[in-house]
Amino acid sequence: MLILLYLFAIPLLVMLAAKRWPVIEKISPMVILYVIGLTVGNVGIVGEGARKLCTDVSNVAVLLSIPLMLIGCDFRAWSAKAAVKAFLVGLFSILVVTIGGFFLFHNQAINAGINNSDFARVSAAMTGIYTGGIPNFAPVAKAVNLPENLFLLVSGYDLVVTSLYLLFIVFLGGRLVRWLFPASTTTTTPEEGADLPSAETVSAKPFWRRLANRAAGIGFAAVIVAVSYALSLVIPIDNSTAVIVLLLTTFSIALSFWRPLKRVENTFDTGLYFVYVFCLAVATMVSVRDLEFSRYLFILWYIAFAVFGSLALQLLFAKLLKLDGDLTLAASISLINSPPFVPMVAAVLKNNAVILPGIAIGLLGYAVGNYLGIGIFMLLTAL
Repeated sequence: MLILLYLFAIPLLVMLAAKRWPVIEKISPMVILYVIGLTVGNVGIVGEGARKLCTDVSNVAVLLSIPLMLIGCDFRAWSAKAAVKAFLVGLFSILVVTIGGFFLFHNQAINAGINNSDFARVSAAMTGIYTGGIPNFAPVAKAVNLPENLFLLVSGYDLVVTSLYLLFIVFLGGRLVRWLFPASTTTTTPEEGADLPSAETVSAKPFWRRLANRAAGIGFAAVIVAVSYALSLVIPIDNSTAVIVLLLTTFSIALSFWRPLKRVENTFDTGLYFVYVFCLAVATMVSVRDLEFSRYLFILWYIAFAVFGSLALQLLFAKLLKLDGDLTLAASISLINSPPFVPMVAAVLKNNAVILPGIAIGLLGYAVGNYLGIGIFMLLTAL
C-alpha cells in the first residue's frame, strides 16, 4: 500500500507546494514528478509487483483525466480544418522519417544479420506504432510476421525513446513551441466559455464544499469511464483502447454542454492532478537497466531518429504552413504516444483547447495505422 500512497500523495503535495512557492510552477510540477519517479524507479527499491501496480494506476489515472479536463473545454475554440491539417502534417512527417531511416540504417541492419525483408518489417511495425500507437504495434507486427526477437527489441527500445520524448516535452516542449509560435490560435483558459464561479468565490467557499465538488467531478468522470469501458466490451472491435477513448471523448463532450455539470468546480485542476499521478507512475516504471544495448543498438537510434525527427519536421511544416504550434505538439504526442497522453501536453501548454482535436487526431491515427504499417512493408520490400 506504500506504493499507492506514494503515487497519489506525492503529486498532491507537489501541487500544493506549487501554489505556495511560485518557483515550483515555473520549474513545472511535471518536471519535479518525473525526476522523483525516475529516481525511485531506478535505485532498486521498486519490485515487479509495484511496477505492475504503477501500470494499473497510470491506466486509470489517464482515463479519469480525459473527462475531467474535457468538461471545462470550450469546443467552439478550435477548428476542425486545423486539426485535419495537423493530422496530415503529422502522418507525412512520420512516413518521411520512417522511410528515410530505413535507408539510413539499412547497412547497419545487414551487418547485424537482419535481412532486407526483416528490416522492412521493423519499419512497418514502427509506422504502426507512431501513427496508431502501441495498440497498433502487435497487429502490424503479426501481419508482417515480425520475428519475435525483433518484436521485443522494438518494443523495448520504443519504451526508452518515448520516455525520453515525454521528458523532452515536459522539460522543453512548451518553451520550444512558445518560442517558435508566440501566439496560439487555439489557446483558451481551462474554463473559457463556461459560466463558472470566479476564483475568489470558489476559494471563499467552505473546504468541505470544495472537497465535495471535486469528489462530484471525479464521480462523474468515473461513471463516464465505467460506462465507456463496459460498452467497449460489447463492441466487436479488437482495438479496445481506441473504442474506450472514443467513447470517453464522446460522452465527455456531450456532458460538457449540460449546465449543472459545467458548474462543478475545478474539474480541469482535478484532471490535472490525475495527469500528474499518471506522470509519476510512468516515470517510476521506466528502468533502462532491463534492456540489453549491444548488437542491435542501431534500432534504438532508428527509433530515436523517427520520433524526434518527426517532431522536428512537424514543427517545420507547421511554421511554413502557419499552423497552430500548440495543436502541432498535441498532434505529435497523440500520434507518437497515443491519445491518452494529450491531456499531459494540454497541461504543459496550459491550453486545454488542444485536448479535443489532439484526441481526434490520435483516433484518426488509430484508424489508419494498420493500413500504413502494412503498406510501408509492401513498399520497402518492393524497392
